[in-house]
Amino acid sequence: MTVRPGPGGSGFSRDATARGAGFFGCWLLLAGPGWSNPAAVPAVDVAVGLLAAAAATWASVHLLPPTPGRVRLGALGRLLLRFLWQSIVGGSDVARRAFAPRLSLQPGYLVYPVRTPPGPRRALFGALTSLVPGTLPVGSEPQAGAGCALVYHCLDLRQPVADGLAKDEALMIQGCGEDATDV
Repeated sequence: MTVRPGPGGSGFSRDATARGAGFFGCWLLLAGPGWSNPAAVPAVDVAVGLLAAAAATWASVHLLPPTPGRVRLGALGRLLLRFLWQSIVGGSDVARRAFAPRLSLQPGYLVYPVRTPPGPRRALFGALTSLVPGTLPVGSEPQAGAGCALVYHCLDLRQPVADGLAKDEALMIQGCGEDATDV
């Protein structure tokens, strides 16, 4: 059973404030790309942005309530660096294979048992791994013991794809404030 802080909890307030600031920041980026001086932003634009951010925050908090745990920026930073490196190496490998069709490939499907429970974090994991060249999540299937696995189409099954997915998932779990053993 998961206990979630109610509307009066400090975790709830902190999360709502962070989300609101993020929504307002995104609004400023989208609404005023030509504003060279922040003091020159019209007051009506700021008011509309605050109202839009408040509405987006309300919807966000009600549709995806805050969960206990703390984001670990170090783990998320390592995940980002790993993702960028994988994108460069994977993209280069895919391009090399595309321009040299004699290279042997062993395309196929890999069934990867995920430890992340169903919900937004598993969707985030699937979305993140879909951006890495050479792998594409194409579905899921139940596993023995009430578990679940994601099915990936891989460009070359001889590569250590499952090991890479396990590292990515462990970093994501740590970054979301959980221990890999908790899941």
